[in-house]
Parts: sequence; structure tokens; C-alpha cells
Amino acid sequence: MSHPAIPPLIDRHTHLEGSLDPVWVRAEAERRGSTVPRSLLGLWEGAAAPFDGFIEAFLFGAALLDSRSAVREAALAAARRTRDAGGAGFDLWVSPHFLVVHRAQITLDDFWLGLEEGLAEASSWGLASCVVLDAVNHFGPKHGHSVLNLVLPELPPFVKGFSTGGLEGSPFREWVPVFDRARAAGLRIAAHAGENGPGANVREAVLEGGVARIVHGLRADEATFALLAERGIPVDVCPSSNGALASDVSPHPLPRMLSAGVRCALGTDDPGVIPCNLTTEAAAAQAMGLTDDDLATLRRHGAEDAWCLS
Repeated sequence: MSHPAIPPLIDRHTHLEGSLDPVWVRAEAERRGSTVPRSLLGLWEGAAAPFDGFIEAFLFGAALLDSRSAVREAALAAARRTRDAGGAGFDLWVSPHFLVVHRAQITLDDFWLGLEEGLAEASSWGLASCVVLDAVNHFGPKHGHSVLNLVLPELPPFVKGFSTGGLEGSPFREWVPVFDRARAAGLRIAAHAGENGPGANVREAVLEGGVARIVHGLRADEATFALLAERGIPVDVCPSSNGALASDVSPHPLPRMLSAGVRCALGTDDPGVIPCNLTTEAAAAQAMGLTDDDLATLRRHGAEDAWCLS
């Protein structure tokens, strides 16, 4: 009797700026005479943190991405972490506007070249990858247009999506013109929603924003889980990150989401800031009471809905 093939293991959500290896960050900070902030040291040690503390830690690493070689190293850090956990690919969120325009610490050409080199090396290891542009929600739709102004019309072929992240301060319905413009450029649309904002943001992102993928979705209610299941909207779930940045959401809703038929899959989010990999994320999911069949479902969803494989 034939057995169904085991789908490839995919890290469905990881950020370039949050992927740097802590060993590299410490060495680079020492080389530059910089002090690693307490917020980052605490997160490395497993402490929970308010979102503003996480942002400080995240931005410290992002500030180190000021050269083609550093961007390449960040992409390779994500690739190594995926490979070492037995993974076959990863969807990589990146924030070029923050690095190129806001901080003016690298040119767009060097940013793309560093990514291209890192992803090409990852491909030589047998890993699939793609890039998702990340705009900052709380900066508003004007910022979203600025992100697109920076990167269009000549996007590298590895860029497959556009997303919002950061604080959920700007209603998703106001982002519709940005999403439409990104979609017209051939990009798929995702949104961080229901992470640091109310669960109603998840419903709004889908019904009014028209997004095709949700990141986190932790605070959504049962009716919204039913909506996500009915529409087949994939949801990227990152247990370690959620435990550190949304510790008030307890117990974690992943078992309820799967029971409702939501197409959840596992991601690592910012594994260089909040240490984890696909192995630890699967263990965290199992600790929530998920069965082997549930873990197999997460893995299947992870591959079927991965943008790096389509």
C-alpha cells in the first residue's frame, strides 16, 4: 500500500531583520563599539517583552544591515536556521524602505544584491525561498505607497508579496488603495493582524482589506476563525514569538484554530531576536496538546500555501 508523500517543511514566516544570528550580532556590535540593548539580551534569554521593547531589540539588529555583505549574512542566517531544522524553504519578510529611506544606511541596489546573493546560496543548498515586502501599519497608507514607490516598477523576481506589520494602528480598509496597487504589480497581499491589535482587525483585513494571508491572528474570535476556514485564508502562527510578545493571549488559540478548519502553518517570525527554529516551534505546538496528525496538518498547510513554492 502506498503512503502519501511527506510534504516539505517550510518556515512560513521569518523576518530578514530579525533573523541575524546572535553570535554574529554580538561580534558585529563589539567590532562597532556598540552596546547590545538590555531588551535584546532579555529576549535572547527567553524573557517576555512589551512590544516597544521588542521593537528596540529588532531595530538594533536592523541597524547592522548597512552593507551588501550584512544583508547577505541575514538571508543566510534565515537559510541556515531553516536547513538545520530539516526545512526545505522559507518565506522571508523584508523592510527595504526602513533601511534604504528611513535610516538611509544602504542603497536599494546593495540591498537587493545582498538578498540575491544570500538566497542564491540558499538555493544551492536545496532551499526554496521568496521575499515579502513589509510596510509599517502604524505609519499609515502614505508610507505603504512610499514603499511601493521605492521598489516599483522593477522588482527582483524573488519578490512575491506585500504585507503590513508593526503596530496595528491604521485601519486595513484605509490600506485598500495600497493593496490594490501592490496586487496590480503582481504581488500577493498579507497582513499582520490580531497580534498587538484587536481580533476584529483580522476580520477587517480579510473583508475590507482583501488580504490573502494573515500573520498571527491570535486575538480573533470563533466567528472569525470560521470565516478564515470558509475562505481558505492561510494563517502563519509563530508560537515562540507569540509567547514573548502576546503573553496575555493564553492559552494559545492554535488548537482552536485548527479545530475550526483554519489553514494554520508554523513560522519563526524573528528567530534571531526570540530564539527558535522550526523544531522548537513544532515542540511548542505539541505542548499545546496537538497530536501527530495535527502537526502533519500544519506541515501540509505550510507547504501547500507557501509562496516560496508557488
